[in-house]
Amino acid sequence: MPKTYKNPVYPYRRPPELDLNETRHCPVVIIGAGPSGLAAAIDLAQQGIESVVLDDNNTVSVGSRAICFAKRTLEILDRLGCAQPMVDKGVTWQHGRVFFQEREVYDFNLLPEEGHRMPAFINLQQYYFEEYLVDRADALSDRIDLRWKHKVVEIDSRPERSEVLVTTEDGDYRLTCDYLLVADGANSKIRDMLGLESKGQIFQDHFLIADVVMKADFPTERWFWFDPPFHPGQSVLLHKQPDNVWRIDFQLGWDADPEEEKKEENIRPRVQAMLGEDVEFELEWASVYTFRCRKMDDFIHNRVFFMGDAAHQVSPFGARGANGALQSTENLAWKLARVLRGQAPTALLETYDIERQHGAAENILNSTRATDFITPKSHISRVFRDTTLELAESYPFARSLVNSGRLSKPCRYDGSPLNGEVGEGFPLELRPGSPAKDAPVHLAGRDAWLLNQLGDRFVLLLDGRVDSARAETLKSELEPLLARRDDLDLVTVGPTPHALTELPRSTQLEDAENLIGERYGLAAGAGYLIRPDQHVTARWNQVTAKAVDEALECALGTHLAIPRRETPRDNQGDRHATA
Repeated sequence: MPKTYKNPVYPYRRPPELDLNETRHCPVVIIGAGPSGLAAAIDLAQQGIESVVLDDNNTVSVGSRAICFAKRTLEILDRLGCAQPMVDKGVTWQHGRVFFQEREVYDFNLLPEEGHRMPAFINLQQYYFEEYLVDRADALSDRIDLRWKHKVVEIDSRPERSEVLVTTEDGDYRLTCDYLLVADGANSKIRDMLGLESKGQIFQDHFLIADVVMKADFPTERWFWFDPPFHPGQSVLLHKQPDNVWRIDFQLGWDADPEEEKKEENIRPRVQAMLGEDVEFELEWASVYTFRCRKMDDFIHNRVFFMGDAAHQVSPFGARGANGALQSTENLAWKLARVLRGQAPTALLETYDIERQHGAAENILNSTRATDFITPKSHISRVFRDTTLELAESYPFARSLVNSGRLSKPCRYDGSPLNGEVGEGFPLELRPGSPAKDAPVHLAGRDAWLLNQLGDRFVLLLDGRVDSARAETLKSELEPLLARRDDLDLVTVGPTPHALTELPRSTQLEDAENLIGERYGLAAGAGYLIRPDQHVTARWNQVTAKAVDEALECALGTHLAIPRRETPRDNQGDRHATA
């Protein structure tokens, strides 16, 4: 098959532990240098935490795999310093079309409003994504020790620490760590070593991914067909990727033979029937997969934290796999950094499981519903689906029932124990637990974006349009708070009295297009407290230092007394669990 991408080969390096002949202790060890492992390492490094990343391979993913990256994911990656090459290389899109049999039934726009730095979605092959993450990790090599061809073959998990045995071409060595992060994929060997399970559902259907290279005049949109004439009785999805590569997903049915369907002589007629006999194309990559929706009951085992597909897995329709994984890594990183720095109790880490179990359940629910709609397993469910599609052509109410994959959205942590005051009269979609919204701003006379002023630290976002008397009062309250809380920054919006702008770690923004005020529902003296992962933790109609201080304590989990849920061998440790 022709290749538009050549996988890099990263160098193996002899581990220094072999020459020191001792077991080294690390704050964090990460197993797996895929998207989740690398993103976690980068996030921790930006917040001052060193890690060792171990991977048994020496390259990025083979094949395009995950290709759809949502706006929230790009915002996370922008904070991590690696979104721009993705946006530059990727195919930007926000429109989609749904077809039933030979006709279009409706189209949709995923980001109709202006004033966002990042697009609704980009399409980009996973190998590019991983390569950009590796580049960023290498740029942070003073805090990230990235080790290729280092395979973990044994793990000792205890309540107070973890130890791993690593094998290399030069010999074996051991590392101990305060926290072990596991991101070794859906078929996690570490999960198996510890005797843990990921439970869920395997859907009885097969799908073919065919990446083809061609020059076509299709628009850069998401096209989904139900029961098309070129593939009757099944469904098809079309996406454009960079390098003139197009992703086509064909539903095959449960009785299909995966090995036969992957052969080019069987793929080519399907693609040709779809594109037309006169269209020339080359087959780039192909894979056959089944849907799996499953997750672990607990993402934490002693001091081992599971991330990405190792913790939770969904079907690809809806692009919730990689996008959900990045929301998990950002949720964990800021909490782990503050526990390691002594700024928060270890109980804060329990909220990783609480909040991301909520996120994983949401993704699995949407993924399962999409799969049930796309692949009806009974006569009555197919009648319902087809009738819904017929109605959707003329009636908007029916379009909300059509499910070709509910595309990834940012998770809101409703009910989180870290959430503080809700305030009155604010937009519902920016309630505590919600990710912050972007908006264009002016910063020191230049164009900038709001989200670039948030993240990695706590930020008090304050509407600075107060009179001088109120400004002096706020200054007297906030000055000692900022002196005591060195992890808190102040960002004021709008014309702000000098008394507030001269506070330490204070940044003044101009609301360039009045979108911050509109999206956040701000008024003079109102404010939001934003977590280091850019999620709202509390908001007030009138900010006071006491309220902010209490919200910080809440967000850091100082009020939590969550008991560790024991797993079978917690008390004795998992001695010599091996591959």
